Amino acid sequence: MNPILIKNATVYAEKETLSKGYLYINDGRIVGIFSHEPKNIPENTQVIDGTKLHLIPGFIDGHIHGGYGSDVMDATPEALEKMASHLPLEGTTSFLPTTITQSKKSIEKALINIESYQNKPGHAEIIGIHLEGPFVEKKRKGAQPEQYIMKPDLALFQKWQLLSGNMIKTITMAPEHDEKGEFIKALSQSGVNVSAGHTDVGFEGMKKAASQGVRQVTHLCNAMTGIHHRDIGAVGAAFQLKELSAELISDGIHVVPEMMQLIFQTIGSERLIIITDSMRAKGLEPGEYELGGQPVVVTEDRALLPNGTLAGSVLKMNEAARVMLQLDGVEIRDIIQMASVNPAKQIGIYDRKGSLSIGKDADMLLVNDQMKIHYTICRGVIANKG
Repeated sequence: MNPILIKNATVYAEKETLSKGYLYINDGRIVGIFSHEPKNIPENTQVIDGTKLHLIPGFIDGHIHGGYGSDVMDATPEALEKMASHLPLEGTTSFLPTTITQSKKSIEKALINIESYQNKPGHAEIIGIHLEGPFVEKKRKGAQPEQYIMKPDLALFQKWQLLSGNMIKTITMAPEHDEKGEFIKALSQSGVNVSAGHTDVGFEGMKKAASQGVRQVTHLCNAMTGIHHRDIGAVGAAFQLKELSAELISDGIHVVPEMMQLIFQTIGSERLIIITDSMRAKGLEPGEYELGGQPVVVTEDRALLPNGTLAGSVLKMNEAARVMLQLDGVEIRDIIQMASVNPAKQIGIYDRKGSLSIGKDADMLLVNDQMKIHYTICRGVIANKG
């Protein structure tokens, strides 16, 4: 793994922006950020010219079911390998493989498979697991298969956490089914990021859940109560409660651009987290696929169950960033905040990921103004050269 020097880029370091900056990578980490060309660089250093490009942290996708022909619920090393090797193409340098509501046996197979997976150089890094379901509300199931939905079960979750090697970092659940808040409190106190999603809870219920330890809402506006003038619902709670972060599928389909604009103006980049929620058909041709054992029809830009319900997405992270950049007031610093900083902070890994800072993992992207990927570097290894 040769050292890498990136020169002449606009470097978006954690605490400053350098218009013609230099960043030096060695042994998989960032070891220097300079406003001028550093001296005494070893001869074996690979030099990358970043003229007219932006050097930003790698994207962290905290909610992704699959892509490129693979799905987390396939529960095979090959499926995870396919995802990890292809995600750098869209600028994703680390991710949380996300399960779906399924049988206990299927979920356990997926958890065990992720726990045993070995991250590889030049691939996106698995940094934990997002357990979406099965503790959700049937009325708001979306593409979660109804027959496997169940009430929160702390003993079962603890068993799953043990099987995963303590890799479950985020859980999506419906807080209204944890009436005493014991499930939420136990998970929150153990360090799990509890996210309210696929829920029919209203604003007061969300306030109560937040007081118990809920710190996030899953794919804001989708599969939850919307804003009404007598109850502003879960969406309004994300607007009002500063302790809540909010995932956003920013494809302009799950949430229309006008609502995305309102969300950004109301919540701001400090509490928004860009995700893809993508399924196996991402990166493939339109056609017929499956999600959670259900048939899914995929067109050029969306994935649908036979009844017309959106079934995840075929969104790529750089496309999500590009759509956000088209909104009024959104700048590259906001993209960094929503796609790198916030997801890292939300699961407690900001000490090593999420920003360009000396000592952190060398996860970064060279992109143009339209978020076209020119280089993806994963832990010091060039994973994609666009």
